[in-house]
Amino acid sequence: MAKEALDRTTIDLFANEKRRGRPRTNPLPREQQLKVNKRNQIQRDKANGLKRIELKVSQDLYDALNEQALASNISRSQLIELILLEQIDC
Repeated sequence: MAKEALDRTTIDLFANEKRRGRPRTNPLPREQQLKVNKRNQIQRDKANGLKRIELKVSQDLYDALNEQALASNISRSQLIELILLEQIDC
């Protein structure tokens, strides 16, 4: 019988080590939590009709975008989308 990392019903059946104190609130290791969260975020974005675009920018531009987004009280992603929409006149 193999240990299944995503099994939430018998998580302690094959525990490697016994620890004292409060049990972990999430049975998955942090690495797997991040993967599950990222997968869920991508599914939510797809359901909302959003597409992913990645780009690399200098630290100065990154800081300027953050400052402008804070001043406008919107997220950095929303700010970048507004800038792109203005540039292509949609």
